[in-house]
Amino acid sequence: MIVHQILVGNMQNFCYIVSDEETNECIVIDPSWDLEKIEEVVTRNDLTIKYIVNTHHHFDHTIGNKAMSESTGAKIIQHEASTLEHDISVQNNEKIKFGKSELTVIHTPGHSKDSICLIGDGKIFSGDTLFVGNCGRVDLPGGSARELYHSLFDILHNLDDSLTLYCGHNYGSSLTSTIGKEKKMNFVMQPRSEQEFVEMMGQ
Repeated sequence: MIVHQILVGNMQNFCYIVSDEETNECIVIDPSWDLEKIEEVVTRNDLTIKYIVNTHHHFDHTIGNKAMSESTGAKIIQHEASTLEHDISVQNNEKIKFGKSELTVIHTPGHSKDSICLIGDGKIFSGDTLFVGNCGRVDLPGGSARELYHSLFDILHNLDDSLTLYCGHNYGSSLTSTIGKEKKMNFVMQPRSEQEFVEMMGQ
């Protein structure tokens, strides 16, 4: 599985092209601005886009959906809790398959009701659930510090330390990280009670 990390727009968003090495079939995660950058990578590597996958419904992760779907014929995948128009709804633990590769959907609400992470081949695409050195905000509609606490500590904290972290924005000190490093260094991943976390997040 090959990952192309593409910095787009003026909000430091990351879009990802994840391709199957054997078949060159790929998915595009969170297309928003600068779609020509995505198209250039796809063309240069002779890739075929099977799906567009959104980690959550916020506009800065989905604004390129329609144009990309229309130009490629790729179906749009979102979690079943999403309120946006999409072609395929997924639930927790479902598999997204492309070529001979697959990523598992993990529902991680908190930043939004429909937030998901995608895990496979030693990688995790965390959207805005977890950043390098921080986590997603909870003060937007559908955000919940309590839900994010459980996503971070009941789900992500139990994942393998070696997973490479690819997040939704370039907000940290490095472009990628690992789950293990974030457990040690990220202040939001340090042990605390649910109430302490809620108070820390200002809710």
